[in-house]
Amino acid sequence: MASARTQRLVDLSHVIEAGMTTFKGLPGPHICDYWTRAASAANYDDGSTFQIGRIDMVANTGTYLDSPFHRFAEGKDLAGLDLASLACLDGLVMRKPFKAGLATDASDFERLDVRGKAVLIDTGWDRHWRTDAYFAEHPFLTEAAARHLVDEGAALVGIDSHNIDDTSTRSRPVHTLLLGADIPICEHMTNLGALPDAGFRFSAVPPKIAGFGTFPVRAFAKIN
Repeated sequence: MASARTQRLVDLSHVIEAGMTTFKGLPGPHICDYWTRAASAANYDDGSTFQIGRIDMVANTGTYLDSPFHRFAEGKDLAGLDLASLACLDGLVMRKPFKAGLATDASDFERLDVRGKAVLIDTGWDRHWRTDAYFAEHPFLTEAAARHLVDEGAALVGIDSHNIDDTSTRSRPVHTLLLGADIPICEHMTNLGALPDAGFRFSAVPPKIAGFGTFPVRAFAKIN
């Protein structure tokens, strides 16, 4: 077993910043002080000051996780997800550079053992984050790819793109198949190029919120 000194953590999440756009048509987050340091100073005699922040945002902000409730009213919400389905998962990366084609199909996974693993699709699309190009034609999984991942028992699926489905159409088969099989989805990831193809543990844990299907996560990998 690798020692703590030989393990390395890799951050796979975008920074959430005031006013940023994650999904066109949805408002960006409003971030401000609820309790300022200057205002708090009057409450203490020893020079202590504190800041309490406030953030108002939609759930689909930054790098976020979709639970089954996002797609299905009867599905598990964030509070219903088992930690074992989100943390310390054996991970693998499937490389599909967007310049080689936007669609990732079932054939791209044929030689990979995805059972019980967090399967992360590295397309390189995160280089367009915070630009108009990010929302244009983007990498996605096909319905056949999603069906293959369900059939082969993937534990979680992530992508560094605007959406795991093809948003040029008015259907969302990948969300339907994966979330229908209780496979969480992590979208808007970044820095997947810093990971090895395998040999790491992946975590993406949202707050335990009842009645929510989506929320930002600090996604990261531990490399031994």
